[in-house]
Amino acid sequence: LLQYTRGTVTAFSPFDARADAEALRKAMKGMGTDEETILKILTSRNNAQRQEIASAFKTLFGRDLVDDLKSELTGKFETLMVSLMRPTYIFDAHALKHAIKGAGTNEKVLTEILASRTPAEVQNIKQVYLQEYEANLEDKITGETSGFFQRMLVVLLQANRDPDGRVDEGLVEQDAQVLFRAGELKWGTDEEKFITILGTRSVSHLRRVFDKYMTISGFQIEETIDRETSGDLEKLLLAVVKCIRSVPAYFAETLYYSMKGAGTDDDTLIRVMVSRSEIDLLDIRQELRKNFAKSLHQMIQKDTSGDYRKALLLLCGGDDE
Repeated sequence: LLQYTRGTVTAFSPFDARADAEALRKAMKGMGTDEETILKILTSRNNAQRQEIASAFKTLFGRDLVDDLKSELTGKFETLMVSLMRPTYIFDAHALKHAIKGAGTNEKVLTEILASRTPAEVQNIKQVYLQEYEANLEDKITGETSGFFQRMLVVLLQANRDPDGRVDEGLVEQDAQVLFRAGELKWGTDEEKFITILGTRSVSHLRRVFDKYMTISGFQIEETIDRETSGDLEKLLLAVVKCIRSVPAYFAETLYYSMKGAGTDDDTLIRVMVSRSEIDLLDIRQELRKNFAKSLHQMIQKDTSGDYRKALLLLCGGDDE
């Protein structure tokens, strides 16, 4: 398994699952709830440790920790704590399931997850989805989406992106020319060319293609996508390009816009903070500082409140001012 080292949350040591389980039970027993203890424990243990705590909790008290959290907590704070308790391996599959169930599809979630996850991660999501929900993720997604947006999602779901290897400059030139002819030079757009090239070429190859594209056309590939496509397809292609350039930079931008302006997109804020906390949240913080001259810590401080804010700030780790 890929060892991530740029997370803000790491294994807590010395760790005692039974002691944590007892502290949590005490925090929720009787009148009133001690939220502070709950958030301190859950944000300072990594996901694997949280699963051990849940298991100890059941062994000691015959109670389900997540059910207890749900009955004792409310609102966004509850959502955050329950999200922290979700086993890592099921996190993305669960998010996708909820994005495509019921009335209306949450395209934002499909875009964020499928654009940013590695091919190995996507393969894993598909397997987990099948095991947990006894359904085929691709069938579910194609049933709820359409057009070129659907086709790009299907390409990403194949998880067949070329592995990184030696970059062939001749093919780089060729792909850049094809994209130029499919977009800027054509009346109307040949979306299929964008989908195939952006969905299947290796990351290092595409980074070179973007540079070459700029040289040939005088435009950044993002500018062309912005002009030549629209709606969900445009958002998905842009997300893919941004993730090819830098996954942490993509998530820095995602977090920035979840809190910028009026109102907060708490679902996105929670999903990104929880899912990246053990992977690359330190890099994301750096990118946010660099690209938006903002500190993630201060944005959260300003945009959220109460125990929800306390927990998010602990997940965030330090301040980057």
